[in-house]
Amino acid sequence: MEDSELSARFSAAARGHLAFLYGAEAADSLLALLAERLLRFRSGEVAVRPLAVEWASQQDIVLITYGDMVQAPGLAPLACLHAVVERHTGSAIRGIHVLPFFPSSSDDGFSVVDYLSVDPALGAWDDLHCLARDRQLMVDAVLNHASAQSEWFLAFLRDEPAFEDFFVVMPSGVDLGQVVRPRTSPLLTPFAAAGGEKLVWTTFSADQADLNYANPQVLLKIIEVVLAYVSHGASLLRLDAIAYLWKQPGTPCIHLPQTHRIVQLLRTVLDEVAPHVKLVTETNVPHAENVSYFGNGENEAQWVYNFALPPLVLHALWRGSSTVLAEWAAGLELPSGAVTFFNFLASHDGIGLNPVRGILSPEEIEGLVSGVLARGGEVSSKRNADGSESPYELNINYFDALSDGGAQDVSRQVDRFMLAQAIMLALRGVPGIYFHSLFGSRGWPEGVRQSGTKRSINRQRLLRSDLEAELAQPGSLRRNVLDRFLRLLRVRAGCRGFHPLGEQQVVSAGEGVLGLWRASPEGEQAVLCLHNLRPQPQSVSGVGAAGVMRDLLTGERLQTAERIPLDPYQVRWLREEAVRNG
Repeated sequence: MEDSELSARFSAAARGHLAFLYGAEAADSLLALLAERLLRFRSGEVAVRPLAVEWASQQDIVLITYGDMVQAPGLAPLACLHAVVERHTGSAIRGIHVLPFFPSSSDDGFSVVDYLSVDPALGAWDDLHCLARDRQLMVDAVLNHASAQSEWFLAFLRDEPAFEDFFVVMPSGVDLGQVVRPRTSPLLTPFAAAGGEKLVWTTFSADQADLNYANPQVLLKIIEVVLAYVSHGASLLRLDAIAYLWKQPGTPCIHLPQTHRIVQLLRTVLDEVAPHVKLVTETNVPHAENVSYFGNGENEAQWVYNFALPPLVLHALWRGSSTVLAEWAAGLELPSGAVTFFNFLASHDGIGLNPVRGILSPEEIEGLVSGVLARGGEVSSKRNADGSESPYELNINYFDALSDGGAQDVSRQVDRFMLAQAIMLALRGVPGIYFHSLFGSRGWPEGVRQSGTKRSINRQRLLRSDLEAELAQPGSLRRNVLDRFLRLLRVRAGCRGFHPLGEQQVVSAGEGVLGLWRASPEGEQAVLCLHNLRPQPQSVSGVGAAGVMRDLLTGERLQTAERIPLDPYQVRWLREEAVRNG
């Protein structure tokens, strides 16, 4: 196939998606417009070529960070971030998710003013190209909405023909009572336009106007944006808030079939012109709904955020019980061997509660809420379809969430924290580690007071000089956490049994221990992971075939026919000395 051609397979699939979205009569003309954009991309310049490495593998770890999380005078924040990550993690971190780095008007970057520019306060495209040459770069595709101060929206308010119907407008009095959304602010916001007032759909805030995908020109424009990110080196595209994309009054306006078709069209486009790029869907919803974005395992996202994991790990460690976590993990299924979970415990947002509704009881969820409040955290709410409100997410630093709420030996708290991280690293999937977790930060309640935003508790920006000074202190919290993280990451990277596309089985190891068998996709290497959830020593037996296993973390050799001892909050990652078959 020449560069001037697109495959017949692509054309047939794309035509089907477009016909579903906009009707059979419009499909051919829209396909021609889409093909023009793809051929232009294929013949254009690419700033960064994809790294020639296996992706994904057990070596893959994604650092989640804002572009200005660490700062130094006279240095662009993105360049400063690059320097700090390179110095302190080296090859242990192979991927980096730079949260929205575009000019924006609010929401820490998610109210995008200009999709195709880098905020000059952070740096320039060259800084991101440098990151992408060293690591896999994840870029946010903020597809649901644009800033109310963006040129797109201002042109829409001026009634310019090119931006007519670019945003979702509703007539006064329309019944939107079934709409599901994660906020308590008004769903519709009035704006003065050239032709009169418009009631604009604003799912997340009055400064974030929802794009109208019923207008195919919006979809074509967004595909241009996505391809621009790929040309700048993005190999992972995080589809932010994708679940709310399509609006249809009289429905919940979440997970609609049209939304899934748009994800499928994006996958079809990328498979054709940039098959190295993977889609990562961000849907903070109940687990069964979340995994629907795998599609059939071949046609939607390759990675799905594992949103149920953070609250379930927290619940398990607070209770000292693996029962719920193990039962959930045992039921995790993937529709194909080509997709996996994006596992994480902390991020720039809070700990979502919607993903565990139906997994935890209402009383257990309330226990999480009260426990976080007792530990100095905050709780954000959402508005339900009946007008009531319910807890939506827990806003707390994950290290602080694992405290006992009172005086505690910090070393014991580090043990608990690193145990939680080890569970996340052991589970099947690609791990994502938040900057503040990797570098042992605590919560920032002063940020909440300054901004009035609860999520600020976990979004503190740091001076590089302060960070470096703390890391230079032997035994400091930051040094301790980072060193233990790096130890886990390097051991994991060296064992193919942790491959994200490999097999996983939950092992019965007693209520206080989470046991997992992990195996490489080929089955030639396996690892037994044991995690003591309690502050007391425990031991387990009967968790593997009789033989000798070596603890990858300590170097100890243990007889599996005997009881395997576990210190308080200890992690053991055990590999058989002989090859394991099956």
